[in-house]
Parts: sequence; C-alpha cells; structure tokens
Amino acid sequence: MTDTTKKRVFSGVQPTGNFHIGNYLGATKNWVADQHNYDNVFCIVDLHAITLPQDPAELYRKSREVALIYLACGLDLEHCAIFIQSHIPAHSELTWLLNCITPLGWLERMTQYKDKSAKQDSIGTGLIDYPVLMASDILLYDTDYVPVGADQKQHIELTRDVAQRFNHLYGDTFVIPQGTFPEAGARIMGLDVPTMKMSKSSDKGGHALNLLDPPKVLKKSIMRATTDSLNNIAFDLENQPGVTNLLTIYQTITGQDEESIINQFSGQGYGTLKKQVAEAVISTLEPVQKRYHEMADDPSYIDQLLKDGAERVRPIAENRLRVVQERLGLRK
Repeated sequence: MTDTTKKRVFSGVQPTGNFHIGNYLGATKNWVADQHNYDNVFCIVDLHAITLPQDPAELYRKSREVALIYLACGLDLEHCAIFIQSHIPAHSELTWLLNCITPLGWLERMTQYKDKSAKQDSIGTGLIDYPVLMASDILLYDTDYVPVGADQKQHIELTRDVAQRFNHLYGDTFVIPQGTFPEAGARIMGLDVPTMKMSKSSDKGGHALNLLDPPKVLKKSIMRATTDSLNNIAFDLENQPGVTNLLTIYQTITGQDEESIINQFSGQGYGTLKKQVAEAVISTLEPVQKRYHEMADDPSYIDQLLKDGAERVRPIAENRLRVVQERLGLRK
C-alpha cells in the first residue's frame, strides 16, 4: 500500500461514544483534505477502548460504524488504509516489548491517567499502560506525523521518548514521529457547557452535535445552545465562551476569517447566529449522512473493507516488530 516518496500519517479513533462535529472539524475533515499528500494509516483503536469497561456487542458495532464514518466523510481507500487495531497482533506484541524499557514513572505522570483513575474505585493495568500501546500503534508504521488534539500532546511526547530510549539502548530502530495539531476547529466545546470540550462519551441531550443526528435534532441542539446576556456577537472566549463556540463552528465549516464573520453578523441577535450555524452544520453533514446510510445497508462491505485494510498494513507492522525482536535478542 505504501508510497515511499510520501511521509506517513497515522491516527486512530476509539470506537466508543458518538462521533461528533468536533471530531469531524478538528480531525477527519483535515485528514480528507490532506490525504493525497501523505501515505495514510487510520486505525480504529478497539484495544484502547477496553482499558475501560465496554459492552462487547456495542464495541463491535461501533468499530464498524467508525470505519463507515471515515469513508462517508471522504477518505479514499486509494490513499488510506483503514483497519481495526486488534486485527493486527503486532500492536499488542510490541506493547509488551516497549513496556520492558519504559520507566513506570513516565506513565504515572500522564495527566489523562491521573484524571481517569481518580474517577474510579478500581483501575485495570491497561489504563496506566495506555500510552505505551499508543506508542506501539505509532511506531509500528514508521510514522512521520500524528494528527491529534491538543489533549494528546503529552502522549505524543511520551511516544517520542520511548522511541529515543529504545534507539539509544539497541540502535537506530524507530522513526521519531511528530505530532501535528490543527489550528481551526481543534477544540469544539459542548453546546450546553461551552467551557468544556465536546465529548463523545456524553449522552446528554443538547451537549454534542453527533454526525449521524437527524437535521431536526441538530437544529434543536444548536438553537438551545448556551450563550449569554450580553447580546453581542464576538470572538471573546473569556467573556462569551458560548457565542465564541458557535462562531468557531461556523468559521471552521465556512472557512471565513473572523473579521468577515463579525461583519456578517453585525447588528444581528443570537437567534440569527444560531440559525445560520444550524444551516451550515446541516448542509455540511447531509452528504456525509447520505453516504453513511448507503454503505451501512451492506454489512459484508465493511467487513471486507476492514479485512483488506488489515492485510495492507500487516507487512509493515510485522516487519517493524521483527526488527525490534532481533534487536532485543529474541530472534535472529
């Protein structure tokens, strides 16, 4: 599958919760726009998902839903491989090998581990080991660039540290990846609480704009979005987070600059702003939803797609794993 003249991009999404407008504007839309420029590997990270309890049937269904959403958003299989993480055993095998050279203190400092473990009475080992699995995902494919949200910066830094440590101990083995962080639309906030990032895991009505929500639901959620009593339309994150969030969604969809948007809404009320945002969101998601439902009618299609994707990337992963095993003295 690989084009050795192009840099490789790797990214993954957990098959949990609901894929929302923030995921699309902050990640998938950019992948689609740039896919012709890179050798792309997109993974559905189901092994990461099970670091927290999951319903097995729902996990299976969501894994396939994410793959269909990728395609519906415009990813082209001529330029991308799409596969499920657990279908490539090398991810798990490399994780164990990297565990053995990763200091525990590095993992205990991870902010996401601290946050998630504080919310549970008991945690599994997989939760603290999550960043090493993420490092394995990335390093298996000689990845050059990893497009992620700002909340993943610490994990990318750990991936780089692990790769550099292994290279220092056992010789040049891994490409040192770079994280890339989108500027516009990187942090779409919740419509109900605009000071908190829009969450895939929230099932609270009016919080998120899910990609598969019907137009009526999308419009209702936007019209109910939290604003303020200032009656002023401005990009003012500190004083007007709700209005700024709506403007950010509109800006990322339309591609307009801030000045043009402010001029457009000058003298208008919040109702007009919300209606325009709703129209932009609905028109953007309409073709995505149409393509999704057309493909979802054929379950055999997605199963074959995922099988083909795994076959395309398996040689890359197994070759890198073999080199690591040789460097560690596990095989000749």
